[in-house]
Amino acid sequence: MKPARVQAAETPGDGLAAPLVIAAVIVAALYFGREILIPIAIAVLLSFVIGPLVALLRKLRLGRIPSVGVAVLLLLAVVAGLGGLIGMQVADLSTGLPRYQRTIAQKAENLKAGPLGDLAGYLRSINHQIQQAGAPEQKPQEQKPEQKPAPGKPAPPPAVQNPDKPVLVEVRDRDPSPVELAEKVLSPVLSPLATLGIVFVVLIFILVQREDLRDRMIRLVGSSDLHRTTVAMDDAARRLSRFFLVQLALNAGFGLVIGTGLWLIGVPNPILWGIFTALMRFVPYIGAFLSAVLPLALAAAVDPGWNMVLATAALFIVLEPLVGQFIEPLLYGHSTGLSPFAVLVSALFWTWLWGPVGLLLSTPLTVCLVVLGRHVDKLEFLDVLFGDRPALTPVENFYQRMLADDPDEAQELAEAILAQCSLSSYYDEVALKGLQLAATDARRGVLTESQLDRIRVGIAQLIEDLSDRGDAAPDTKPTLAGRLLSGRQDEGAPCEAAPAVPDAPAPDQLPEAWRREGAILCVAGRGPLDEAASMMLAQLLGKHGFGTRVVPFEDVTRSGIAALDAAGARMICISYLEISGTPAHLRYLVQRLRRRAPEAQVLVGLWPADDAVLTDPDARATLGADHYAVSLREGVEACLEAVRDAPAGRPAPVSAAPPEPRPERAPERAEV
Repeated sequence: MKPARVQAAETPGDGLAAPLVIAAVIVAALYFGREILIPIAIAVLLSFVIGPLVALLRKLRLGRIPSVGVAVLLLLAVVAGLGGLIGMQVADLSTGLPRYQRTIAQKAENLKAGPLGDLAGYLRSINHQIQQAGAPEQKPQEQKPEQKPAPGKPAPPPAVQNPDKPVLVEVRDRDPSPVELAEKVLSPVLSPLATLGIVFVVLIFILVQREDLRDRMIRLVGSSDLHRTTVAMDDAARRLSRFFLVQLALNAGFGLVIGTGLWLIGVPNPILWGIFTALMRFVPYIGAFLSAVLPLALAAAVDPGWNMVLATAALFIVLEPLVGQFIEPLLYGHSTGLSPFAVLVSALFWTWLWGPVGLLLSTPLTVCLVVLGRHVDKLEFLDVLFGDRPALTPVENFYQRMLADDPDEAQELAEAILAQCSLSSYYDEVALKGLQLAATDARRGVLTESQLDRIRVGIAQLIEDLSDRGDAAPDTKPTLAGRLLSGRQDEGAPCEAAPAVPDAPAPDQLPEAWRREGAILCVAGRGPLDEAASMMLAQLLGKHGFGTRVVPFEDVTRSGIAALDAAGARMICISYLEISGTPAHLRYLVQRLRRRAPEAQVLVGLWPADDAVLTDPDARATLGADHYAVSLREGVEACLEAVRDAPAGRPAPVSAAPPEPRPERAPERAEV
């Protein structure tokens, strides 16, 4: 008999080996191929910048090749003009270096002669005294008496100096040939010119073959759904073009204002510093402040006093926060779509890979990766790692905060959502769905009793904290800041601008019988968190003027329903978060409640909207309720409908047989 083979168990690290190897190979390729990849990356980013110009020229029926040629020539003219302007400014700056050195030396002498010099001398004297106190005492050396030659002996001859003197030798190189002179002059410029040439060649190729490259990318990342992937890629390219154009215009405007301010202050070569500031502002966080170092140093070297330095510092200190905190949010939101940690890490990573060029390209490159992650399913991990959107949905965040016993952060999240949504939308789309996750985990046995208690207490505290809010949509519209790259700026508000319950009467217009306490009994199901759902429904009904009372499941059991106070009840609302099939206990619960309150109508709220109980007419007829709801908003609307249908002064009639199921409209759900 052959021995049985037992397959070795996989260790947790086995699944990480392949991704780590792939990541290492990609990083190595980026590092060793930087001479080729840097021009390609610059060309790709420039294609997003001048892509709209090419599209505009093509709309003018100029043709693909002529449009690309005109756009590239314009870009080349701009680059050549900026390069020549920078060269002239640097040459002009070098002519004043001796004068700047003398001014700096004079300022240093003035500082030495002033209080700072006295302080430095005082510190040096203290240091000298400390050294003398710590050094061992040395006895003075005894001087030996000068020995005189004995009488009658000749004096020793003086020391004979070396008669040989060094000969100065001057070595002169031969005059360079014209070829060597040209090589010496052009060698520092050849590498940048070669890189610039590669950039423009790749740029022309990308613009001419744009559709073909797009199709190949679609084939790689999403050929199974061509329509969705095509729309996503076009949308991503359009958004990136818009973002880069806005960023380029903003940085150019910032450099123009800085150059004009330096010219008014009197700092030499303001054009050079304006261009330098515009380029450095592409560096995240510290670029604008680093660009102020050289103008400040030059202002200190030009002005014998300190007025020019202070004015230059004030110019940067005022303009950078103004642009970063007020103008940028108005143009493309508070952020680039990246988390602050991702911006910092990307700057360090690309600088390590590609040097100063990588630092300038770090933010645009990472933005491209994040946009691809938001539109391509296979690259979604890039959005999770580097994007600024929350890693958890509001529903998951709500459940996680309740599970972690942190109701304060759950309330903070609720306040942020309620700034754009009504209370009923928040309860339906966030709180109830979070409770459904908890109820599912409780059914699977993964939640302990102490965790369930913490969730119940946290929900009760949250409901109490939101008791002062009305159930109406806010007047202010949600801001579009930060949606430029999120793929949602074309959408409307995340919740309805209309009132939460359309055509709802004022609370004081309800009949007195419906406003008394206990007019509506919110009965909890037998699930561990059904009472929390009943509390939410009771709160919403109370905001519309109904008198409510929450009834726990223990009070409606066979042994406890006899003590239930149902006097004056007009409606009984039963809440279930998690239920399967057509349970008999729910049918028997409806029967017990009908016997206890025969004049009250019964509403069954099964908050999982996709449950088969509500979609099957036979199941509804078996339960025998008067109304059914799949959301708290529908529960409120059913109660208002019962008020309108009931004759004034007496309860609504209840038929002995269950009514025919009314056609259910699609629940209105607010996107959060």
